Amino acid sequence: MLEELSIKNFAIIESLTVPFSEGLTVLTGETGAGKSIIIDAIGLLIGGRGSVEYVRHGEKRAEIEGLFYVSSDHPAKDKLIEAGIELEEGMLVLRRDITDQGKSICRINGKLVTLAILREMGQSLVDIHGQHEHQELMQTEKHLFMLDSYAGSDLREARQDYKERYKTFVSWKKKWSQLKESDQDTANRLDFIKYQLNEIEQAELRPGEDEELEKESYVLANSEKLYRSLHEAYESLYGEGRSLDWAGMAVSNIEDAASIDESLQKLLESVNSAYFALEEATYSLREHADSLAFDPERLNDIEKRLDEIRQLKRKYGSSVDEVLEYAAKIEEEIESLDNKDERLEMYEKKMHQSFLDLSADAQTLTDIRVQAGLALAEEVQRELQSLFMKSAQLKVEMTDLSRGQEYQDKHKSVFFNENGRDKVEFLLSTNSGEPLKPLAKVASGGEISRIMLAMKTILSGFQSVTSLIFDEVDTGVSGRVAQAIAEKIYRVSRGSQVLCISHLPQVAAMADNHLYIEKKENDNRVITTVTPLPEQEKIDEIARMISGVEVTELTKENANEILSMAEKMKVLNK
Repeated sequence: MLEELSIKNFAIIESLTVPFSEGLTVLTGETGAGKSIIIDAIGLLIGGRGSVEYVRHGEKRAEIEGLFYVSSDHPAKDKLIEAGIELEEGMLVLRRDITDQGKSICRINGKLVTLAILREMGQSLVDIHGQHEHQELMQTEKHLFMLDSYAGSDLREARQDYKERYKTFVSWKKKWSQLKESDQDTANRLDFIKYQLNEIEQAELRPGEDEELEKESYVLANSEKLYRSLHEAYESLYGEGRSLDWAGMAVSNIEDAASIDESLQKLLESVNSAYFALEEATYSLREHADSLAFDPERLNDIEKRLDEIRQLKRKYGSSVDEVLEYAAKIEEEIESLDNKDERLEMYEKKMHQSFLDLSADAQTLTDIRVQAGLALAEEVQRELQSLFMKSAQLKVEMTDLSRGQEYQDKHKSVFFNENGRDKVEFLLSTNSGEPLKPLAKVASGGEISRIMLAMKTILSGFQSVTSLIFDEVDTGVSGRVAQAIAEKIYRVSRGSQVLCISHLPQVAAMADNHLYIEKKENDNRVITTVTPLPEQEKIDEIARMISGVEVTELTKENANEILSMAEKMKVLNK
């Protein structure tokens, strides 16, 4: 549950710490005092949409921090483990800052996290039911998720299996569709790459051939210069100057010296080795020079071959090796495209089998939802009767989807989405004898408030959230209905912590904890304060809620009477 909320520089709130406790906490105060701002802060804390407009004028950032206590078996614990966050003694601290530049900074137990992780964690702890949710009740697409929440773990497990089947079906359908729709493109592609492969194969390329021919071409083109260099080197060593003879004489002289001074022996060995190396090099120069012959015909053939290779390289790769790799690749593609009909048939079989598997899992979801829908309608009707909608009838209508992933089964279109093939809609009749119609067409504002409260009363037992927040859900009701709503909210608070903003004295009277929100001016700045009300001040506040501005002894008596009645109702609803 939410133990404490700290708010700083948020909207008109400069600095505020609000303690909460178990049971029903009611927040009251004049319009504009900041009650809804506190709920907005909690909404932001659990991952709601942020805005720079939330930052108090003149400040650098807004800061919101919430201290929660969760049980050891709460689903939030698994999410924390996944995020690498430790839960110490059940204490969980969520924090979110919004800078004046609009940047969000999120932390859980001091560790920086993404907004997505904060949202996932926060929404597993808190469920905010505000006036906007009345609009959600009018949105048909929300009805399926409400029904699924009620259906519980059996449906969650079945839906998980279904989603895996759904992914498989979509994958095979996509492959089949892409192959089916690409007939003309495939034919054009096949002709094109067959031409390319034929061109490469006719060239009869060898790996590394271009590099070998480039080297040979360079040698042939420079054969005259090469011969001259080799010949001159040979003449320098063995020609008229006979440098080799001078080297031999040097060896002989060093031999004489070494016979006298043994320390010259190593030098002799070095010079001797150099002499023999020069002698061997001389023979090699002679042989290489004699082997050279300028062959213009061979050079011309090489240049023609290199031109052919260059053309292929411009089209298919930067080297012969890359051209050959490309040829191998398109050869595989040709084989694949040539077998298109076989693959199309295989994809169709896979798609059909995945459709059958998906249909079976979808039927399981439908069966669970049908039973859950009957039970939910019955429970909602009971709750509505206690909220003075005694003639109301609710039906959970289920029909097949008319859009989504389509499959033609025996000339009939079947549609699926990631939640199954069911469209769920709540139909309502508020008076006996009237036909069932969509909620938006038959329910007034006050009736919608009661229907949503009935839903929350029922669904709260199937949700993991520890804190429920009702933000002015009693709009548009009064009298006996107001008392019934107060009792209903109190009953919900016996199983979960409930925070409620209300203008109804009946709701305030049922509170275990009553917080008064007040707006004041301090140094020409508006500040918001929160005051826990003791018994006498609670009477005064309820009297104000009854009468408005002027509180009389009579309204105080009425307040006392409402509180006395509330105490009796609490005993009955425990």
